[in-house]
Amino acid sequence: METQFSSSTADTKQYIWAKHLRRCLTLSSSIAMSDLLAVIMVASLPWSTTITSIFSALFVLSVCPRIRIEELIDLVRRSRSGFAVGLFALALLGTLWATDVPLADRLRGVNPTLKFLMMPLLLYHFRKSSRTVWILWAFLGSCTALLVLSWVTVLVPTLTPTASLQPGVPVKNYIDQSQSFALCAVVLAWPILELIRSQRVSLAILLLALSIAFLLNLSFVVLARTALVYVPIMLFFFAVFYLPRSIFYGAIVCFLFLVGSAWLGSSTLRDRTNSILLEYSKYSVSNEITSAGMRLEFWRKSLASFREAPVLGHGTGSVQMVFDRAAQGQTGLAAQSISNPHNQTLSVAVQWGLIGCTMLFTMWLGQLALFRGPGFYPWLGFIVIVQNIVSSLFNSHLFDFVPGWIYVIGVSLAAGMILQRADRTFQI
Repeated sequence: METQFSSSTADTKQYIWAKHLRRCLTLSSSIAMSDLLAVIMVASLPWSTTITSIFSALFVLSVCPRIRIEELIDLVRRSRSGFAVGLFALALLGTLWATDVPLADRLRGVNPTLKFLMMPLLLYHFRKSSRTVWILWAFLGSCTALLVLSWVTVLVPTLTPTASLQPGVPVKNYIDQSQSFALCAVVLAWPILELIRSQRVSLAILLLALSIAFLLNLSFVVLARTALVYVPIMLFFFAVFYLPRSIFYGAIVCFLFLVGSAWLGSSTLRDRTNSILLEYSKYSVSNEITSAGMRLEFWRKSLASFREAPVLGHGTGSVQMVFDRAAQGQTGLAAQSISNPHNQTLSVAVQWGLIGCTMLFTMWLGQLALFRGPGFYPWLGFIVIVQNIVSSLFNSHLFDFVPGWIYVIGVSLAAGMILQRADRTFQI
């Protein structure tokens, strides 16, 4: 009798362990599939809007079946990503009071915020994944391939894929390319420093050469003028947070020397910088249409429309309507209209007023606070947000495709890894 009972107990334990093992293997395989989809999604980001969209949808389908709602809610709270979801909810609600805006325009206004719904799902996945480094290598490798092709099309302009693209910009546009190249160049600063400290000099030199290649492309091939602002700020934050004070001032002097050398050697850098001053002077003394002048005019009109509806704004998708109305009966610059004011805060303010601006800045500041402390992932999350905040002074980069996805993926990955390590430490 005792023998039968012991055998039965052993069989039950064996069954439980086998069931647990099968569940773990199934979960592991589903996480691996999500990792693969995320790799393709991230690798395609600098190249193709369509491929990124398709694989982001497949990623959602792969993650949703294994989500535990209580765990997801806890992660959203800890990562402050609820404010990103809140921006989407506000955009959806904003369609209700945009009564003067056609329905199609209202739905188009919601579309740029859809990516914010991905943040909790990406966070949920990255917190459990052991392969997040694949995502980092995928983006770096993809940008490196684009860097090589950029240099090739400069040297052989006839290889530029279409007539609508300029040599050095083989796909998409120079703003997205500059955003990606600058992020890679600056993010690499942390592993380079750590490799030097651990005396792995060969790999450090290789990554340093790659970082310099990205910066040289920005200096000598093609440069978004916004990068003239955010690249120095990003590098300054790295120097402040990570360089010993004994070499901090020397690094500043070295940086200024390199900037001066690039200025003297690069007509691209000089032309892009001088064009800002030239266009601003034309705006201030005449009605001539220039890029900088148009941006300043859009900001002026945005502030005027914000004063008309300061609390709730004009509703989702209302920017084009507001600008069309302001352009009526005008000439020159004042007659220009657009659906994007080229400033993230103003884009939010026009559509959703103070409520939207409060949610936007709460999201930025709340997530910045998450990335305090040493380590690569705090550095990654912090610098992705800094780049987005600074570049959003001159563009609506949260709502633009490539910069917006860089923010969503970069912040989610960094936050997921930080929470993963925090949970492991707590368990120990």
